[in-house]
Amino acid sequence: MAEQSGDLCVRHCLVTGGARSGKSAYAEKLVLSSGRRPTYIATGQAFDGEMEERIAHHKMQRGDLWDTVEEPLELVRVLKEHAHAERAILVDCLTLWLSNLMHTERDWSVELEQLRAVLADLPCPVVFVGNEVGMGIVPENAMARTFRDEAGRLNQRIAEFCHYVMFVAAGQPLQLKPAVFPEISL
Repeated sequence: MAEQSGDLCVRHCLVTGGARSGKSAYAEKLVLSSGRRPTYIATGQAFDGEMEERIAHHKMQRGDLWDTVEEPLELVRVLKEHAHAERAILVDCLTLWLSNLMHTERDWSVELEQLRAVLADLPCPVVFVGNEVGMGIVPENAMARTFRDEAGRLNQRIAEFCHYVMFVAAGQPLQLKPAVFPEISL
């Protein structure tokens, strides 16, 4: 899984889907199945009690097997620091990272290009989790619509660079990339 193919880094994977679709659980299984030391980079922040409970619950579920790094903004720096050949890294999630960048008024497109640049040189696989927020109701306010649009663009840009892209719905993974097309005979 560590080979290179053109400018695609075939060791990286994007797992996307809707809220509570099972994407994080699937991504965790991918990382654990690598046989490498699992490292979890959490981009979420606890701004309220409910989020504190979610974070604590997720940590408890993962247990001591995982090394956990909490970093809401400096994803590139943390990846550089923790990427070693014996590790497999899970970034959960890109959507929260984007939200954090937007709330601090950082240019997410610059951050994304830095992320894409570093991915090519990492000595270990990285599995990204990102939400498909544009598959539901159109938000009623401009800020929410902008976030939805930017999250879609972020997923597209990461998917371009990842060799594997999985969509998870109802806990079931569907491989989007590389696509397998059936032969059609006429």
